[in-house]
Amino acid sequence: MKDVTEQIDQWLSQDIDAWTRRVVRRHFDPDTGTPYWLKRAAELAIDPRDITRHDELTAFGPMPLGDLRTLDPAELVPQAVPRPLTGRIWDSGGTTGNPCRVFYTEPMLEHRAAWRRWVIEREGFEPGRTWLQATPTGPHLIGQGAVDLADLYDGRVYGIDFDPRWVKRLLRDGRLKDAQEYTAHITEQIAAVLEHQPVDYLVTTPALLQALIKARPELVARLKGVRLSGTHATPAMRRSFRQALGGGLVVVTYANTFGNTVGLPAQDDGALMPYLPNYPQVTMAVVDKDDWSKVVGYGEQGQVRLTVLHDDLFLPNVLERDLAVRYDTGPEWPCDGVANVKPLQVVRSAPEGIY
Repeated sequence: MKDVTEQIDQWLSQDIDAWTRRVVRRHFDPDTGTPYWLKRAAELAIDPRDITRHDELTAFGPMPLGDLRTLDPAELVPQAVPRPLTGRIWDSGGTTGNPCRVFYTEPMLEHRAAWRRWVIEREGFEPGRTWLQATPTGPHLIGQGAVDLADLYDGRVYGIDFDPRWVKRLLRDGRLKDAQEYTAHITEQIAAVLEHQPVDYLVTTPALLQALIKARPELVARLKGVRLSGTHATPAMRRSFRQALGGGLVVVTYANTFGNTVGLPAQDDGALMPYLPNYPQVTMAVVDKDDWSKVVGYGEQGQVRLTVLHDDLFLPNVLERDLAVRYDTGPEWPCDGVANVKPLQVVRSAPEGIY
């Protein structure tokens, strides 16, 4: 089992302004920079290479997500990365239409995996156990978690077939009965594994765990723990999950294709569920819903603004479809956190579904 503590400590020790300068200058290098950003440089009011602080990234304005839906993801990778590119292209969920697509280089996957490895040990999950990863796979980055569990945490990992976009399409079309049937199809796959195989831990979404508890509570009661992400979970849901597991581990996480977080210990019996971005490559701010450039005060609610600062991917000011509370992580951590994340708006045109 790989120890990633030294790696995480190095990242947490980084000065965010120095890290910002390094990443921005890499992406805007005239000779080896990123094709997309070199084209956009002419539109900016400043020379990006003059940026010295993280808070100056607002000069880029909100990231135009439409670009991520249409351009070749290779255009977002610096020319310093040898061509031709080889590796995986990952999709966002596609809730509001054509998904965004980004290319992950190997160091980016290693960063994500190291944080995942580091946090699941601290959450209390034991290495060398058997997992069921009941999440989307295919173009969805969350499916890479099965590889991480096997390679970095000595796990054996089962999986299921799961197409989250089909449920969202059914819900948008008002076909609730069909959506319920597909959800039953997913829970039956989960139950088939849990009934006949020695699974310790389940990775899935809060919505699917709710459905599984309703359909097969005795199988949930056997589990030693669950790790949840992908849909909204309230404190009341978290308490009901713990009851269904008989006090077993219940961890709720917050992540997407662009950036992940670490779940910090829940407070007030789960009434406050905070998260720390995978710093320094990912930072998050909570901003006024009517003014994306204005950060709200600690304890106040606003829209999540995410910034990606990888050597091989730069996405400033991504305005997420999520509301959160700005969380003060205190002196222990080098950046703000977010807490009590929930959808900005759930309507038929953009349903949450089961992922």
